[in-house]
Amino acid sequence: MNRYPLWKYLLIALVLAMGVLYTVPNFFGESPAVQISSAKATIKLGPDAVGRVQQALANGGVRADSVFFEDLGNNGTVRVRFASTDLQFKAKTVIEQALNKDPADPSFLVAFNLLPNTPVWLQSLHALPMYLGLDLRGGVHFLMQVDTRAVTAKRIQSTQIGIRSQLVEKKLRFAGISRAGEVVEIRFRDRETLDAATAVLNGQMPELVLVEQSDAEGLKLVARLSPVAMKQTLEEAVQQNISTLSKRVNELGVAEPVIQRQGADRIVVQLPGVQDVSRAKDIIGRTATLEVRMVDESVQRGTEESAVVSPGSELFKVGKGAPVVLYKDPVITGDYISNAGAAFDQNQQPAVGIDLNGDGGRKMREATRNKIGKLMAIVLFEKGKGEVLTVASIRDELGSRFQITGMESPAAASDLALLLRAGSLAAPMEIIEERTIGPQLGAENIAKGFYSTLYGFAAIAVFMMLYYLIFGAFSMFALAVNVMLLIALLSLLQATLTLPGIAAIALTLGMAIDANVLINERIREELRNGNSPQASIATGFERAWATILDSNVTTLIAGLALLIFGSGPIRGFAVVHCLGILTSMFSAVVVARALANLWYGRRKKLTSISIGQVWKPSE
Repeated sequence: MNRYPLWKYLLIALVLAMGVLYTVPNFFGESPAVQISSAKATIKLGPDAVGRVQQALANGGVRADSVFFEDLGNNGTVRVRFASTDLQFKAKTVIEQALNKDPADPSFLVAFNLLPNTPVWLQSLHALPMYLGLDLRGGVHFLMQVDTRAVTAKRIQSTQIGIRSQLVEKKLRFAGISRAGEVVEIRFRDRETLDAATAVLNGQMPELVLVEQSDAEGLKLVARLSPVAMKQTLEEAVQQNISTLSKRVNELGVAEPVIQRQGADRIVVQLPGVQDVSRAKDIIGRTATLEVRMVDESVQRGTEESAVVSPGSELFKVGKGAPVVLYKDPVITGDYISNAGAAFDQNQQPAVGIDLNGDGGRKMREATRNKIGKLMAIVLFEKGKGEVLTVASIRDELGSRFQITGMESPAAASDLALLLRAGSLAAPMEIIEERTIGPQLGAENIAKGFYSTLYGFAAIAVFMMLYYLIFGAFSMFALAVNVMLLIALLSLLQATLTLPGIAAIALTLGMAIDANVLINERIREELRNGNSPQASIATGFERAWATILDSNVTTLIAGLALLIFGSGPIRGFAVVHCLGILTSMFSAVVVARALANLWYGRRKKLTSISIGQVWKPSE
């Protein structure tokens, strides 16, 4: 009656072993470390950088515990572990001096970091410690607001250019085109041309709302973006900014950063473990834009650095084909790029294929039509500094598609294409709230959360074992298994634990022990009804299960609602809460009954069980 088959015990043992395996990494702690990453889009960090870092440390007399390369997909990073923070600070200075020849224009970023001390064999099994949130680890918090006026102005300007381009292409003469706030006004001399222009714009630019008006100066067509188009423009700008910020914070070596939208035009950025606020601002505010410029051929090639540069031109000393003097006015900028992807040129060498929008294609055709044989350069700007990607001769009139050739490898071409697609912020942002949480405060929060959970567990343990005796001990073992499995799941899923998450663990303890109380009281009730101890144990677990399931399912529904509709700390609470419900049902019912079966199940002549005082109604 109260015996599990062998396979059930083996399954429980396997679950407990996995729980121990994935819980243990949280007790190894962390070591001070530094992370080296690329500061420029045109420089990719590879495995060969490990040797350079090791040589720099050896020359500086700094001993590292380990140096290893980690591939992050689009780029790589080198992480160096140290035995103390003193070595960490010294190593940062030594590596920066060795890798960055020009401190004013660094090629590599060296950031402080913390690395888990988990043994390699555990890491190979993906047994890693769970991430700690901003309130537990310390770090920086930014609330950033997207400049909606700049987004709108940029879109209106693009709309004005598009309208002009469509009318010129259809050879419709207009008296003038100008912006007035959030509308574009196009003036006409006659009704026929206005009607023709309205038909063209309705067909080619359906996102516009067109209204005919007249005043003392004549007929005009007022074009404004529809509310749907305006909303979509802002939506796309915010989403692109979030995507760009996600790529940039990797350079800070942040484990599990939080980058999420808040409201219509705000973005929350939380960087756990980062204490250098100014550097964090520098990274997340980076821009990367492309410009196509014509070469100033009044300066003879080879004499650029000694020649006199005219006010309308600019000397570039960095990049392929540099030094070179280019006109300041660009042919096109990155704003006209609609898509970019890695490709191969006619010689099967790596290249980047670039697609321009209609306005960009028109500008490119106009600029290159009469300049066959002239030199043209493509310049990438980051942090206000330009790097020449290529200088090439114009062989034919260029249009909406062209290639950047001379890439070092397909990977370099892919990286540049990615940067051009989402390397720059779609709209400027302003930091409207900034908070720094020190690591000491985070450690204090961890200690408070740990001790509150520990004291709660101890209080429950004392009560349960005094009131339910042996069955109270079964309940407490099941409760300990519940906490272990919950931590193991959080570690396996690499979830982020925050203070609300610790509160959810404490709540899970209360809910889990409630299930054991139901089981124990049900067993007592069966004993009061005169059933045998073995029958009481079996019936108690079976009949309590329906009540436990009902209560936990309703609570799980509330937890899922918080998870779906909540944000920030609410979601952190909901994740731990939902996982805790699942582990509590397993531990309270399966593990507790397995212990009861092991202790009492093989006793054929069982006359009593240790479950505390069984109060029977008086006759």
